[in-house]
Amino acid sequence: MQAEQPTKLLIVDDLPENLQALNAVIRGPGREIFQAGSGEEALALLLQHDFAMAFLDVQMPGMDGFELAELMRGTEKTRQIPIVFVTAAGKELNYSFKGYEAGAVDVLYKPLDSRAVRGKVEVFVALWEQREAMRRQVLALEQARQAQEAMLAELNVAQGQLQRALAMRDEFMSMVSHEMRTPLNTLYLETQLRKMQLERGNMAAFGAEQLQRMVARDDRQIQSIIRLIDDMLDVSRIRSGKLSLRPGWVEMSGLLRRVVHDLTPQASTAGCSIGLDAGTPVSGWWDEFRIEQIVVNLLTNAMRYGAQMPVSVVLTVQEEQVLVEVRDQGPGIAPELQQKIFEPYERGVGNEVPSGLGLGLYISRELAEVHQGSLTVRSVPGEGAVFTLALPRSDAPPI
Repeated sequence: MQAEQPTKLLIVDDLPENLQALNAVIRGPGREIFQAGSGEEALALLLQHDFAMAFLDVQMPGMDGFELAELMRGTEKTRQIPIVFVTAAGKELNYSFKGYEAGAVDVLYKPLDSRAVRGKVEVFVALWEQREAMRRQVLALEQARQAQEAMLAELNVAQGQLQRALAMRDEFMSMVSHEMRTPLNTLYLETQLRKMQLERGNMAAFGAEQLQRMVARDDRQIQSIIRLIDDMLDVSRIRSGKLSLRPGWVEMSGLLRRVVHDLTPQASTAGCSIGLDAGTPVSGWWDEFRIEQIVVNLLTNAMRYGAQMPVSVVLTVQEEQVLVEVRDQGPGIAPELQQKIFEPYERGVGNEVPSGLGLGLYISRELAEVHQGSLTVRSVPGEGAVFTLALPRSDAPPI
């Protein structure tokens, strides 16, 4: 808590002996006395300090006490300071009337009655201290109110975040249930069908060609489940700061050719084609599995939302980095959604119902940033989208 400041009193008189005499009368514990020998000097002090009371000599060379009082009454900072005029002139000059007219609370004639002066000072100092105590209380209440409002705002934000987290949790569980159910249902129906054929003794249903198709279908469903589980594990690693890389010496153009080759059958099923421009060999110190994961995510999205139009992959080699661009010719992405799609559980919208957990782009950007790179998107609605993976080149030898 801030310590209380001393109560400040001002004496203005052009005679040092008068200043000294009045100082001796009004001094007291908890008080700080300031002295000025002219009106100009007094104004400087008035602008620097907050005074509880001011004693002004009426007859001073230059600026007299009445002129100084007029200036004090015309200034916001000093307008409320109680003024007591002090004069050695006779009462017949009627300075009392002029002093009260100038806004003084009293006019004292010399020689001063010490007891009366101390009594007046006690009254005005007490009023000042009460006013200051009230001001401090009001300030403390206002600070408490502001702190309460800030805390309430924080609580509202926290409540909103909690509600959003709960909604995301419920939506996530719903998506997981749906995405898991599809391949599991297929596997279950396949096993039921085989069980039925075995019970009937229909071994012809398990010829070499039929078994190959069964194994291929089983493999697709199992891989779907594995991808879902891997995505959830990656999100857990990202949020706990445990996502690690296993870097090695990787040749990028070869990696891209392999990924495009592996996804070509999937592209044909989706009714599109994948073009590759990666003629310049370039190697870097990257995690091959994770880079492949990013490119597969980008190509899968391009095929899903590319309106069955051709998809292209372009490798650009720069001095300090390599760029991998995946371009589709779909409906594009609205500007307000271009950052939102990188958030977890955000799924794109297109002509078909979005599939997956909405984690692909979120994980891909995190993987790019762990590589000290970036993943960005450029898109104009109606003109498709371009996702750019930027990776720094490094000459570090493999461990």
